Amino acid sequence: MNAHKTISNAVKPTPVFKDSQGDLPDDALKTGDANRPQDTSEIDKLQTDVSSDITKDGGGDALNVNVDQSLQGNENVKPEMEKKNVNPVVAENAQGLHGTESVDEREKQKQLETQTSEESSITHKQEAEQITAATGKTTTGKEKAEEDVSLDSGNDAHGVATDNTKNLLSDHEQQIRLEQHQQQEDDQMQQKPKQPEEHTQGVTSKDQIKHDEAPLLKDVKIQNDHKAPVNLTNNPPVLKNENNKTEMIVPKESKESKKAWSTQADQSVNQKERRTVGKNNQDSSVPEQNWQLCEVEALADYIPCLDNEDAIKKLKSTKHYEHRERHCPQEPPTCLVPLPEGYKPSIEWPTSRDKIWYHNVPHTLLAEVKGHQNWVKVSGEFLTFPGGGTQFIHGALHYLDFVQEAVPDIAWGKRTRTVLDVGCGVASFGGYLFERDVLAMSFAPKDEHEAQVQFALERGIPAISAVMGTQRLPFPSGVFDLVHCARCRVPWHEEGGALLLELNRVLRPGGYFAWSATPVYQTLEEDVEIWKEMSNLTVAMCWELITIKKDKLNSAGVAIYHKSDTNECYDQRKQNKPPMCKQDDDPNAAWYVPFNSCMHRVPSKETERGYRWPVEWPERLQTPPYWLNRSQIGIYGKPAPDDFKADLEHWKRLISKVYMKGLGISWSNVRNAMDMRAVYGGFAAALRDLKLWVVNVVNVNAPDTLPIIYERGLFGIYHDWCESFSTYPRTYDLLHADHLFSQLKKRCKIVAVMAEVDRIVRPGGKLIVRDDSATTKEVENLLKSLHWEIRKTIFQNQVGILSAQKTFWRPNATAAPT
Repeated sequence: MNAHKTISNAVKPTPVFKDSQGDLPDDALKTGDANRPQDTSEIDKLQTDVSSDITKDGGGDALNVNVDQSLQGNENVKPEMEKKNVNPVVAENAQGLHGTESVDEREKQKQLETQTSEESSITHKQEAEQITAATGKTTTGKEKAEEDVSLDSGNDAHGVATDNTKNLLSDHEQQIRLEQHQQQEDDQMQQKPKQPEEHTQGVTSKDQIKHDEAPLLKDVKIQNDHKAPVNLTNNPPVLKNENNKTEMIVPKESKESKKAWSTQADQSVNQKERRTVGKNNQDSSVPEQNWQLCEVEALADYIPCLDNEDAIKKLKSTKHYEHRERHCPQEPPTCLVPLPEGYKPSIEWPTSRDKIWYHNVPHTLLAEVKGHQNWVKVSGEFLTFPGGGTQFIHGALHYLDFVQEAVPDIAWGKRTRTVLDVGCGVASFGGYLFERDVLAMSFAPKDEHEAQVQFALERGIPAISAVMGTQRLPFPSGVFDLVHCARCRVPWHEEGGALLLELNRVLRPGGYFAWSATPVYQTLEEDVEIWKEMSNLTVAMCWELITIKKDKLNSAGVAIYHKSDTNECYDQRKQNKPPMCKQDDDPNAAWYVPFNSCMHRVPSKETERGYRWPVEWPERLQTPPYWLNRSQIGIYGKPAPDDFKADLEHWKRLISKVYMKGLGISWSNVRNAMDMRAVYGGFAAALRDLKLWVVNVVNVNAPDTLPIIYERGLFGIYHDWCESFSTYPRTYDLLHADHLFSQLKKRCKIVAVMAEVDRIVRPGGKLIVRDDSATTKEVENLLKSLHWEIRKTIFQNQVGILSAQKTFWRPNATAAPT
């Protein structure tokens, strides 16, 4: 099909992104450097700060800093225009479909420049106030409309069992537990929920539109990094290690560590084999790239591994959602994804949690279908999110308090830090968990409710496109403190409980499963039957039903289960059903590994991961996991616990001295970030005090350190960058690639990887690359061919650092992905 039918591909003047590189609050990074300069645009102050760590003889090799010549013309940016009539709403370009620039298009560019000049006038104090305002926690009065139907086990035989005999499951005892489950549900149903008096419609009134639009017009600004970069040639950023000696920009990985650590590729016997690319592809000289737009049915929403129509047509069955699983093209596409008509720079967090630009995710079906359930509404130029969902239409914050009151041991932001939200919808649950200092990895199938994951990411909430079909989720075992399902429509009870057993795999021993669905609180015949099946399954899995809690305000309820943290119940079961996994079944193998409907034993040795709960957040962020053995060599050659600590200190120094001051980019408008090659998660940990989140990607051919990342209270995913990532286009503000591309060149074409980077980064988004000098230069050439702005290149000891920013440029021509 012809992409020109709906997408404007006309050559346009590239909007100039303009934001200051020094617009962070004073306490954004707690590095101990209390006297660092406030105005990082001043060269002398930057040089003074950078050189403060240099020893008398520790200057090392001078850095060679190159600023792209295309930036020199930025000194001629127009003077600031008057602000009082600035209109951030950009009109759609109707004539752009014909390949010429229209009057509307020129007006659009004029407006973008006007917003640019307005943004440049914001003072550091104002920016700090904006960030401070964004961190304010919203609290709501506790509603007294809940009804706790769990009974005191000491006073009533129908209560939830808490004595030491609860895991001795004879046939008679198992029947008693099932009857207890049913009795709790019966008690729950005796009091009918009070129905809301009226339903909110999906399309709002004119008064509501006026209310939604008014405050945002003054908040939305084009954030650009076109401020003249600081020249560090004469006084380069040199870092000291703990011995007060100059260290290399990038620590080297130990050869011995490669033998000591397994990789996900080793663990996942069903991982796809990739074709090795010969040495000829490692030449840093890149031929002129003839970029074209992808001519695909998905157009601006194209996800190569989820929209492979040829592979999907060949599937023998779609009964288990095989058509929603990953089916990557044999050759990764090198075409570019077009922009939606009328696309604008994304609204910044936290405003984005409540409203986004309609034209950035131009889908209205979800609002029409789910508007009465407070998912999303159309409000003029915006899509608004009232903060609820199917199960908590009167607010997610109330729902969070409701869950914790049901089981205080959940303790959001202390004991519970990492959450998996299944069938997340538009991810309001995960979005409001930030108020409780909790990270939620939300996921849902692509197009199950028309771009719901895309809505989540545009709002600034972490999410991926995934499905529970026939393969394991791309996470290690036992890493999530809590798993949540609110009307996720997953048939947990079917086919021997295969899907619930997968949740059991990723749920930490001693963790909780919160199930908020109609079988918990409704009495329709189908719901009653599902509840009975779930009761049978969870008892057999040794999950303890802690409580069934009813929320009258939302006319819903939640059942909360506790996963066993010992093997006692497993050993006492009268039937091996579901079966225990064989000893050679690796619970951590998760890359293209099919379900194996069984349960793994809980770790029973004190030195094993999962034997005990991690320390409370936030202490766990900087605490080496108890199961890291000093006899094990870390990634960089030190004993593993020492390696963990050194990695964090290295990233704190590097980010505060180089990334924040020397790369010519702004961090104030970064919300969705990704570390494309995480090791211990030190990069994400060092950014802890900024109002952003980082998904840590552990490559399948790298040492498997993802369990360490989760143990410290961060989150991440396994991936192979020779394939497309499971996310929508234009969903990340910043990608960080530390020695990634030089390793990928050995297995796949770097041109395809750069096309993928261009796909998932938003216009105005940034890329930071640290790699060997030749690879860094190769990446730079490709970025220039993509019309990205090269903000800074730094070279030291055969290592290069590059920062770049994506523009709105798109080519005219189209081509099929293959």
